[in-house]
Amino acid sequence: MARPITLFTGQWADLPFEEVCRLTSEWGYDGLEIACWGDHFEVDRALTEPDYVDRKREQLAKYNLKVYAISNHLVGQAVCDLIDERHKDILPADIWGDGEPEGVRQRAAERMKDTARAAAKLGVKTVIGFTGSSIWHTVAMFPPTPEAMIERGYQDFADRWNPILDVFDEVGVRFAHEVHPSEIAYDYWTTRRTLEAIGNRPAFGLNWDPSHFVWQDLDPVNFILEFKDRIYHVDCKDAKVRTGDGRRGRLSSHLPWADLRRGWDFVSTGHGDVPWEDCFRALNAIGYDGPLSIEWEDAGMDRLVGAPEALQFVRRLAFDAPTAAFDAAFSSSS
Repeated sequence: MARPITLFTGQWADLPFEEVCRLTSEWGYDGLEIACWGDHFEVDRALTEPDYVDRKREQLAKYNLKVYAISNHLVGQAVCDLIDERHKDILPADIWGDGEPEGVRQRAAERMKDTARAAAKLGVKTVIGFTGSSIWHTVAMFPPTPEAMIERGYQDFADRWNPILDVFDEVGVRFAHEVHPSEIAYDYWTTRRTLEAIGNRPAFGLNWDPSHFVWQDLDPVNFILEFKDRIYHVDCKDAKVRTGDGRRGRLSSHLPWADLRRGWDFVSTGHGDVPWEDCFRALNAIGYDGPLSIEWEDAGMDRLVGAPEALQFVRRLAFDAPTAAFDAAFSSSS
């Protein structure tokens, strides 16, 4: 059976949830990866209003859509981060509170526990998100960063996330961390170290999003094969690297999205450097049968053009694994 193709609603949270359902249904999507911001899915209301989850299900059913995952990247980011004014813009007011950093981190951790509970109430088995990191700011290694400081960063992650993951275990939901610069796990080796920090517990897996690999010169195909038992969810997002002129660097010079002076940018799925066919073949090889969720980000393209085009691109390339090897007919004919 073909894997469902969904749309991540995070970049559409400025639109009412009803409108996003209508659009995605008209384009032919199978379902949604619903963001926990805007009016798309409000964790506190899901747990306190008796009919909230039922009303969400009714909206989805009205448009013949299913929900396969919910995502709470914004709150998850605050669990381990060094909190500053940037977080105020992305966090719910009750999580930000007075802005005192440790209070923000603790409230964010409690909301992530509630996200697991709300997901279970909705009937969803996977929550996607970020973890934040207390040591991302040291990535340039200057001033010189002692190894003890890095160790404290991974211990801080484990101390803050293990109690959250306990709740995920209690309610039968898994967390899929999006490997991403600014997080505790952002490449191959930091992903290994992150999993080791929490004892490789099954509640914590990965959301595979290749757009964050290609501009780091990481191989998204080998990542799938290396972490085959941890790929809990897939986001289809693309990126384009443009560093050939000797001026545009991979750190992108503090330039805004879609500025052509940047060394790389997110682009609509199929318009960048991700080797999509090889990636889908690798997902077939590991037996991944979950949703393929299009996370549409392209500051240089209209999303009403890009989202339906991305759906058709993925549907064309994401063919199922064969039921038998092509050369099986040779032996069966003898």
